[in-house]
Amino acid sequence: MENENLTNHITCPKCGAEIPVTTTTTGRLGRKRLGIPFKNIYGALQLYQDRDRAAEKLHCSVAYIYNTCKEHGTNPKDVMEAKAREENESSIK
Repeated sequence: MENENLTNHITCPKCGAEIPVTTTTTGRLGRKRLGIPFKNIYGALQLYQDRDRAAEKLHCSVAYIYNTCKEHGTNPKDVMEAKAREENESSIK
C-alpha cells in the first residue's frame, strides 16, 4: 500500500487541457511519460528538418526529443543530417 498510485488531473495554464498526473502515497508527483516512439521522432526530424517544428508537431518539448534520441545513441542533428546525406547520394546516382 506504500507505493499505491493515485491518478489526478491538473489544468494546463496555457491551453486549459486536463493533464493526468500520478501521486504516490510517498508524496511524489509527476506527469505520465508521453511514450512517443523513436521512429515517430526520427520521421518528424527528417520531414521537418527543424527540432522546434518537429516538437510542435509531436506535441512534446525539444528536450523530450533530445532525451529520446540520446536513449537511442544519436542526437537530432545527426538524424537531420542523415536525411541530407541520403538526398545527396540519390542525386549523385
